Amino acid sequence: MSNPSVQSTIYIVDDDEAVRDSLRWLLEANGYRVKCYSGGEAFLETYDPEQIGVLIADVRMPGMSGLELQEALIERKAPLPIVFITGHGDVPMAVSTMKKGAVDFLEKPFNETDLRNIVARMLEDAVARVSQARALQSQQAILSRLTAREQQVLERIVAGRLNKQIAGDLSISIKTVEAHRANIMEKLEVTTVADLMKIALTQGETAV
Repeated sequence: MSNPSVQSTIYIVDDDEAVRDSLRWLLEANGYRVKCYSGGEAFLETYDPEQIGVLIADVRMPGMSGLELQEALIERKAPLPIVFITGHGDVPMAVSTMKKGAVDFLEKPFNETDLRNIVARMLEDAVARVSQARALQSQQAILSRLTAREQQVLERIVAGRLNKQIAGDLSISIKTVEAHRANIMEKLEVTTVADLMKIALTQGETAV
């Protein structure tokens, strides 16, 4: 098992104080930094999506349920892997949460070794998710440097249009297209059309 990152946090959301204390003890004994919450609302008030972490949440809680907490995080596009714990063993519910991105589903009482292994896997996933989210944010910031006309030219470059065709589409000269193309390459800090398309297509997939 790899050592947990000192910058990562394991969040525990459970209305049962005994469960929270038990999980905290198990995880802190293995070197993890742990924060506990008695409900989803309290967790959402302080959660920072920039923080690398893993969420362990009870499915059935008074107030906001674990599933409603998952929906709230999905709406925020939070890059946070989730494992649900429950004493009910609701298989259809487990399938539903897994389809929405939960990493795993544990029944109480859970096996300590299984929990440690799952948390280690989830942290690796969390690092990858946050890294991807930051890369996309960086690319979005770079694309925001383009003018409206440069965005139009870029869309057509990605669509495979030639300079002559882009000029016709936008009723501008070929030299103007070439100037826009050079500005786009400079602003996006790329030297090849392949790199240019990689940035543009990644943003397109994210917007879908």
